[in-house]
Amino acid sequence: MAGESWADRTLAVRYPGRVEYAAALSMQAELVERRRRGEVPDTLLLLEHPHVITLGSSAHQDHVLLSEPELAARGIGLFETGRGGDVTYHGPGQLVAYPILDLKPDRKDLHLYLRSLEDVLLRTLGAFAISGRRDESATGVWVDDAKVAAIGIRVSSGWITSHGFALNSDTDLSFFDTIVPCGLSGRPVTSVSRLLGRTVTPRETAPAVVQALSEVFGYGSVDDPGAANSK
Repeated sequence: MAGESWADRTLAVRYPGRVEYAAALSMQAELVERRRRGEVPDTLLLLEHPHVITLGSSAHQDHVLLSEPELAARGIGLFETGRGGDVTYHGPGQLVAYPILDLKPDRKDLHLYLRSLEDVLLRTLGAFAISGRRDESATGVWVDDAKVAAIGIRVSSGWITSHGFALNSDTDLSFFDTIVPCGLSGRPVTSVSRLLGRTVTPRETAPAVVQALSEVFGYGSVDDPGAANSK
């Protein structure tokens, strides 16, 4: 790894479709171990989840505003997870990105990694002529005062990443009313579709995410089986 350049690497992009949250955790765990052993290249999973609320390592239970029976009645799952951050929601219409990357040798910096993911999201929004911004007080990406993308990561031993970010493409934003998103009370959420006044699906935003991540991290090539279908 000592002499490896990111320009020498290939990013493998995979589209598993709509995946139950527990299955996605297993998928990531397997890829992390295989990446650690050098059996697979850096891999980007792009998928959607059924309705689910996830609690990160710093989550407050009272940021979930409905009881478990009430959540179940609405078809919303609830999971404690190994990522950082507070409470968030995933669901149909939201593009969820899980980068499984080896940050060695020269990106072993959690702050740099978070800022890089924010840069990926800002470039993605820019591809749709949307001007996003960072917020120095909160991780994620915003348009004006509304949050359009959440970030929650995990970096395991060997500097292999998992979890990642969720971009509200065409999300039913009413489901965010069941939580205090990322513990930020009183701050609204938005979506690419709402900002543009038209439907923008996860499939439509995915190519921009791939392009942006490839640029920000400097990959030499991208193995993207979905590229031929994104035109």
